[in-house]
Amino acid sequence: MGLYVLDAMIWILGIRGLVAQHDDFHAASGGSSLAGGGKLVRILIAVVVSLASLALVLWAAVWCAIRLL
Repeated sequence: MGLYVLDAMIWILGIRGLVAQHDDFHAASGGSSLAGGGKLVRILIAVVVSLASLALVLWAAVWCAIRLL
């Protein structure tokens, strides 16, 4: 299941075409999906998702610690 989650994250961030698969090292297509403002938006989305995940993990750890006391 972990590979499916990793594959979904790669697909969401739009870097799937940039990773060589099955020893396929051909040049990328002429138009990059990461060109211009799209790259900045994807980086921002990745940062927001990472921070939200860390906040949720921190909240869960504090909640569990309070329950154990």
